[in-house]
Amino acid sequence: MGTALIYDEEMTKYKLLWVDPACKIEVPERLTVSHEALVKNGLADRCISIPVREATDAEILLAHSEEYLEAVKKTPHMSLEDLKEFTLQYGDVYFHPNIYHCAKLAAGAALQLVDGVMTGKVRNGMALVRPPGHHSMRSAANGFCVFNNVAIAARYAKQKYGVKRVLIVDWDVHHGQGVQYSFEDDPSVLYFSWHRYEHQQFWPQLRESDYDSVGKEKGAGFNINVPWNKVGMENSDYLSVFCHLLLPVAYEFCPDLVLVCAGFDSAIGDPEGEMCASPDIFAHLTHLLMNLAGGKLCAVLEGGYNLTSLAQSVCQTVQTLLGDPVPRPAKLSGPCKSALESLQCVRSAHRQYWSCLRHAADLPTSDISTKRLKLTEEGENAEKKEEGEQSTQDQVWPEPPERMAPPVRCALVLPDDVACPHGCRRFSCSDDLDPLVVSKLRESFLKDSDDSDSLTALSSLISLTEKMEENEICSGLALVRDVTVAMACVIQHLATALSNRLLVVCVGDCEVPSPIGEDGRTLVVQIGSQETNDQKSKYYIPVCLKEGCRDTSGFIQAVFGLVLPLGYEYDPSLVLLVRMPGSGVCDSVWQQLTVLLQGFAQGHTLVLMQEDEKACVGPTASSLLWDPAPPLGQLQAPLPEDVEGVERLRQKLQAEWKLLQTTAPEAGGGDEH
Repeated sequence: MGTALIYDEEMTKYKLLWVDPACKIEVPERLTVSHEALVKNGLADRCISIPVREATDAEILLAHSEEYLEAVKKTPHMSLEDLKEFTLQYGDVYFHPNIYHCAKLAAGAALQLVDGVMTGKVRNGMALVRPPGHHSMRSAANGFCVFNNVAIAARYAKQKYGVKRVLIVDWDVHHGQGVQYSFEDDPSVLYFSWHRYEHQQFWPQLRESDYDSVGKEKGAGFNINVPWNKVGMENSDYLSVFCHLLLPVAYEFCPDLVLVCAGFDSAIGDPEGEMCASPDIFAHLTHLLMNLAGGKLCAVLEGGYNLTSLAQSVCQTVQTLLGDPVPRPAKLSGPCKSALESLQCVRSAHRQYWSCLRHAADLPTSDISTKRLKLTEEGENAEKKEEGEQSTQDQVWPEPPERMAPPVRCALVLPDDVACPHGCRRFSCSDDLDPLVVSKLRESFLKDSDDSDSLTALSSLISLTEKMEENEICSGLALVRDVTVAMACVIQHLATALSNRLLVVCVGDCEVPSPIGEDGRTLVVQIGSQETNDQKSKYYIPVCLKEGCRDTSGFIQAVFGLVLPLGYEYDPSLVLLVRMPGSGVCDSVWQQLTVLLQGFAQGHTLVLMQEDEKACVGPTASSLLWDPAPPLGQLQAPLPEDVEGVERLRQKLQAEWKLLQTTAPEAGGGDEH
């Protein structure tokens, strides 16, 4: 199974035929530069090309009225003056004699992608389409959009394939009100949108784009709006919302299909968004969604008006869909005060609907900080917009780092009687291991033993980590006789290099090697059932769950609320994932964790397991190869004791670890970008 790419040059064959300042940024080059970048970077050739087709009338009517469709059908035969007049009845959109044809192709491309994913022809994919769709409403074009491509695709998937639950993630910088209106009373579709809002001052200036529009009737709780009330949002703000809001809710919802309204006007340099998130953040956002719905993910292009950041962001998204290791994120600070205010408001508004948010804080007690800066004069707004457009044109940002996949995707250190899974390479100690390293292994871990097999295993383990450091191997797995000794061995070896930063995630109860120093070279997060008040260091974080790792809901809550934010902020160069004997963690949860942790350290993840865990080698290796983990099912509420415990720990740590924050500081405090 591969990644689909759907593109047809025909969708570039319409443009604005008259002067309209609001529409001048929607140009055919948006599509051509995106596709050319994929070709130039060798990504298009790696994808499976699926031909475009026009959506049928019946398919378009899944999301639109017959009257509207019939009106649009007449546009190919209109004169220029008639097209201008027809356009005037709608908002911020333009028509062209060829746009009806292109709009049918755009919707049809989204349906072709759904067909490819749902039939198993491909695992995931992206449709480069134009016109975009998420603003289009049942009976109205809007915001450059004619037909609502993703809304049609969601209804099509439900109708044709019996899909029970669809997650739509809209990371475009504008609110996709057309998608919201389509599904606001439908509990089978969870719609998530973050968007520039500025207290209703930013287009489309709708009251229902705010955080308290949660859906209607049976759909209450299934519409999640995150309003950005200031510009300049950065990678930290985006990741914070994913970790503390979208991912916990999405896993509780457990979709059968994920659709992404992939608008890249939320990237740096865009004149519409005026945000500061770098293009490589979309590699991380894509990675975090790829483990849902068994990997069934369809990304459909929406906005993006800076041709440089648009092309870069499209490449980052497609490269991640192809399974390449994601880049290390640019240095992450904590989320800004305005982002935290929005996050706190949304979590509070939705806590009655989602068990994973029941512990969320109340609404902020003081006014939202940015309301003091709200501009009401039209002249001031126009001046601000003009200044903003100028500043985005002047923005400079580095090229996204080159993403080099190592020659070996996954190497395994295994006993001779354990078969090496398909796609992996068996690894054994090289003869050229430094004699000083061997001597140190003997001295530290084998002083009372003359066990040559243990020495060979530990030597192979050290040699494997060195190959991973040199980027010759991406990830690894080792079955060892004593997982605690192996963990100590790796920690000790990697601590000798100043450049190393090791994240250790220990699943189950054990004695963690000490001391964990304060130099920041090692961060240990341990999830188990043993309560301890002994936090040995800022860099040792024990997470106690009443049922240990057996309770799926509590474990997943700890992963999203603690492990992922800590990992992103720490930014390791290697991840060590340790499965302790008797941990009780089920295979599907273990696989989910294994895939998620590969978002760090360019995918350099080393897994340690005890020799008697042979049955788990296959599923773990599959996850190290980026195969999607099995869905966890719709999660039940975590135990109240676990919720309170994780929340207490998060509050205790958030002063030192800013990405753990979920509430805004009191008036006058907090960071601003």
